[in-house]
Amino acid sequence: MESPYKGKTGFKRLLNAFQYSCSGIKEAYRNEDAFRQEVLLAAIMLPLAFWLDSPAIGRTLLIGSVLLLLIVELLNSAIEAAVDRISLDDHRLAKRAKDIGSAAVLITIVNLAVTWMLVLSG
Repeated sequence: MESPYKGKTGFKRLLNAFQYSCSGIKEAYRNEDAFRQEVLLAAIMLPLAFWLDSPAIGRTLLIGSVLLLLIVELLNSAIEAAVDRISLDDHRLAKRAKDIGSAAVLITIVNLAVTWMLVLSG
């Protein structure tokens, strides 16, 4: 059975999607320690990216790498919540899903670090 919210169209759908997105960000911030830590990191790094004397493409890479980390963390948190909703029992597939989500976050952190190092080193 499909969601009853799928029938909305036009501006009402856009407004609902925006509200759901804001709710998702609030829930992640409220319930996910890692997301709060990464938001703090973003609060430091995003203004720094604008302050640094870097060409537009460099600035774009700096900002994009920070935002990508937040995106991947949100997706990882969603995977973890869905897995936990299905069952809190230990299961190899649940572990695999959570570990793969965590690996995606780790790779994104490495991407952020390498991007910042390369852009800052010129």
